[in-house]
Amino acid sequence: MEYEYALRAVDQSILKHITRREVEAAVASGEIILNYPTDKYGPSCLIFGLTSAGRPLHIQCTHATRQKVKIITLYQPQPEDWIDYKLRRRL
Repeated sequence: MEYEYALRAVDQSILKHITRREVEAAVASGEIILNYPTDKYGPSCLIFGLTSAGRPLHIQCTHATRQKVKIITLYQPQPEDWIDYKLRRRL
């Protein structure tokens, strides 16, 4: 599957030191934890996955119905904000 990075995803990958290989591993091992059917880029979802080194990542991307999946943003979730990195804690 072909994919591309949105500018925000490029910026976040640089700032947070997240490599392309880590993103690919996290998506391959991941699961969709949230859907955003009305996102401005078109329907998208939030994937939680682990890198081969066990680093947790969240990757928001468009659904695979597009010719190229667009990675909108990505980050390492903070444990204090998430339960098992899948369910957002209520503040």
